[in-house]
Amino acid sequence: MVFEDIQYDDILFEAAVGRGTFGVVFKAVWRGKDVAIKTIESDAERNAFLVELRQLSRVSHPNIVKLYGSCEDPVCLVMEYAECGSLYNLLHSADPLPHYTAAHAMSWCLQCAHGVAYLHAMKPKALIHRDLKPPNLLLVARGTVLKICDFGTACDIQTYMTNNKGSAAWMAPEVFEGSNYSEKCDVFSWSIILWEVITRRKPFEEIGGSAFCIMWAVHRGTRPPLIKDLPEPIETLMTRCWDKEPSQRPSMSEVRDTMSSLMKYFPGSDEPLDLPHQSSSNKSGSSSAASTGN
Repeated sequence: MVFEDIQYDDILFEAAVGRGTFGVVFKAVWRGKDVAIKTIESDAERNAFLVELRQLSRVSHPNIVKLYGSCEDPVCLVMEYAECGSLYNLLHSADPLPHYTAAHAMSWCLQCAHGVAYLHAMKPKALIHRDLKPPNLLLVARGTVLKICDFGTACDIQTYMTNNKGSAAWMAPEVFEGSNYSEKCDVFSWSIILWEVITRRKPFEEIGGSAFCIMWAVHRGTRPPLIKDLPEPIETLMTRCWDKEPSQRPSMSEVRDTMSSLMKYFPGSDEPLDLPHQSSSNKSGSSSAASTGN
């Protein structure tokens, strides 16, 4: 993927719109198009910034946010702008909450699976996202197209992984247990997202307390409650994906293929959503700050 060194003076900043793994995200205009600018606030954030730069410069997929380039002084990333904000915001925070259909919910999860399957299939090294959650899933095209963002925690699959990046409600148990983990941790996160978009509820909200309370419950085998009248193939896929044993979870390419075959029962996912007029504070060029368990 081609990305370039961008001159800071060529960027016209408009408004702060959110926060990512690191730094503040601004909406701006560059070369006549809306972009999201991701900045860093301290040297401590430089490492996450360099990770994101390195990872995003390797990827090119319609369901992954595009990186146009970076500035050196001051340090920032120039990225595709998602005008509809985060999926989290649409599900839980927008005012009024937009209506969406089961077809939209299935399509968002299929698109997420497409993007993650692409990451897991990368050569010579697969990428694990490690922080899949609705605040890191952005929407464009009036809510019909989903794009994965926030690669500050992504890592090469060969890296020996013991640190628990991510957010508690969507985090696979082997991640916070400090075990060595694989790309199957993204499959677990995906299943929680599927439950969340179907129910429009925040996962583990009833547990309350700290992130540790959620982790302890998940470690002991607690999962979101099964959904009444959910078609059996969807329930089976969801529960396989959140199995405690990573080896029992399907690969993300299998998830993608299963979801693709199910979409014929859910027509209309390309119908634009009736989104509320968004103030600049509601838009998100990256993850919103309003995620649980951070």
